[in-house]
Amino acid sequence: MTAPIEAKVKAASTASFLAGLAIAVLNAVVADNSLLGPLPVWLQAPVLALVPAGLTWLAGYQARHTPRSIV
Repeated sequence: MTAPIEAKVKAASTASFLAGLAIAVLNAVVADNSLLGPLPVWLQAPVLALVPAGLTWLAGYQARHTPRSIV
């Protein structure tokens, strides 16, 4: 496994990490429901799950493909 990591994987992983970190920091700083307060309670959990997933998908989709040589 000495092949380089594809740019799409790096971009998607970084986006997922940063989105999760941002949500955790905002949750710790705000520490009440004012961040997601305007949303109905039943919609808050899916939004928290879908934001990192959506950003991960977008980063992976937008990143350039890394060509691999056939060994």
